[in-house]
Amino acid sequence: MRTSTSLRRKLISVAAVSAALFTAATTSVAVAQDSPTQEAAVPAAQAEAAPGTPAERLIVGYKSGAAEAKSNKAAEADAAAKGEEAGEDLDFERRLGSGAALVDLGENLSRTDVADVVAEYRADPQVAYVVPDRLNKPLATPNDTEYSKQWDLFETTAGMNVPGAWDVATGSGVTVAVIDTGYVTHSDLGANIVAGYDFISDATVGNDGNGRDSNPADPGDWTAANECASGDPAYGSSWHGTHVAGTIAAVTDNGKGVAGIAYGAKVSPLRVLGKCGGYDSDIIDAITWASGGTVSGVPANANVAKVINMSLGGGGACSTATQSAINAAVNRGTTVVVAAGNSNANASGYSPASCANVISVAAADRQGNRSYYSNYGTVVDIAAPGGETNSVAANGILSTLNSGAQSPSAENYDYYQGTSMAAPHVAGLAALMKSANPALTPAQIESAIKTNSRALPGTCSGGCGAGLADAAKTVQAVSGSGGSTGGTTFTSTSAVSIPDNGSAIESPITVSGRSGNAPSALQVGVDITHTYRGDLVVDLVAPDGSTYRLKSASSSDSADNVIATYTVNASTETANGTWKLRVQDTAAQDTGRVNSWKLTF
Repeated sequence: MRTSTSLRRKLISVAAVSAALFTAATTSVAVAQDSPTQEAAVPAAQAEAAPGTPAERLIVGYKSGAAEAKSNKAAEADAAAKGEEAGEDLDFERRLGSGAALVDLGENLSRTDVADVVAEYRADPQVAYVVPDRLNKPLATPNDTEYSKQWDLFETTAGMNVPGAWDVATGSGVTVAVIDTGYVTHSDLGANIVAGYDFISDATVGNDGNGRDSNPADPGDWTAANECASGDPAYGSSWHGTHVAGTIAAVTDNGKGVAGIAYGAKVSPLRVLGKCGGYDSDIIDAITWASGGTVSGVPANANVAKVINMSLGGGGACSTATQSAINAAVNRGTTVVVAAGNSNANASGYSPASCANVISVAAADRQGNRSYYSNYGTVVDIAAPGGETNSVAANGILSTLNSGAQSPSAENYDYYQGTSMAAPHVAGLAALMKSANPALTPAQIESAIKTNSRALPGTCSGGCGAGLADAAKTVQAVSGSGGSTGGTTFTSTSAVSIPDNGSAIESPITVSGRSGNAPSALQVGVDITHTYRGDLVVDLVAPDGSTYRLKSASSSDSADNVIATYTVNASTETANGTWKLRVQDTAAQDTGRVNSWKLTF
């Protein structure tokens, strides 16, 4: 589809920025027809032995009726033929215990070369799957000197299981916008900082002598007693945005300081909070600009973010103005993560925690209970480590900071507590997911985080969403690495053309030999060629006719092709039977087809 398509000034006081400031220390159906399969783009994860390292071997599983499934000679001949088509010298190396063939690619192939070979195998209807022979390594502890204090990343009880995700993705290629107090220089973070913007329009709030400009440096947000409201005590500078940014993307394995969750990602600091808080209007502009929208008077964003973190908030339900900005950002493909708030109250009464189309994050303590201060309720989507420093400082979240009581001074590290600290854990996880599978939409990211969470080991009165976020399980689920999950896979390789602006088509897969219901994390792998994927609506149809929306149409998504793995909670559906992928093109001028799709139980 190619069509072209009053802000409430509410100052969020320091006392009310509950998540930002805290204590420290039936449609007609076309029949599937066989036709030559057009090769589709191969995701990076299906051509790499490790992130950034092209595979040197492939594991090829043939369908049971194929000669190559039983004959080494046939598999060897097939490897040679595939190599000739791709312009590479391939060798059948050996048969694995599972019956799959191990194919050697030789050395010095680029990721593109490997992807060409993978595409040749994927186009063969006798091939059930082809995956890289991935390189596994011991999950060594990073050499960052303070890493042992980051219980929130690795501890079994209530850590987020981050190290298990790093062998799949590090966040490379993803920019996270931290909409906060800005950034104060820190050597353990600086290499991962890219240009941002100062969106504070009120010079008094900005505390830097001017209004909006291209410098998001944090001058400090200290206040004198009674400066913001009568009865308020004096506050020192929080350096809040820098602490949040360090949790997301502190430089890692550099022999100093802390490790970042998505340490291969970049952070764009956007300054919206200063003395006494920040205005909705500035925050709305920051959301718009971060996600690639246009803001009058502000240069175009050269570092468009695929993830936004907002560890801020105030009293009152989500306003129409804020919701509109968030909806537009999500429609552009940006995932928005927000803090639930620190008032030990129902998050439905706080913004942006109560906004739709966000991932709202509650805080858990080191024992896996809801932190005493954390907001709760049905609007909360997930919990993540936020810590508690009220009794033991080391039970908080350690990250990058500055020692200046007012203006910037020496860099340091310190423990903070808050849903402000929980939210960047999930923003970092979203960056890892987007790095592992760039085709993921914000809705898919949210769904996968929830589906792959684990139960809180402690208690949560009031509701903490789906549970405690689990980085390793979530990233592995969305990585698109084929048979790596160990589940049984059913595949359709019959190509089906998608009519331009026409009726929906369906491609069937018959599942048999299963017992009981489908899993709560059913993996649906989709390979669709299309010249404007925003036109497409994609659904999974269960044997009983129930539908599960995988992808909605979006007029702002002009990219080609849908190559993605979706996670569906199909636990109420009987596994055996005929499942269908239903695809409809909802607008004119663009064409495509379903090349293949699969279900992994």
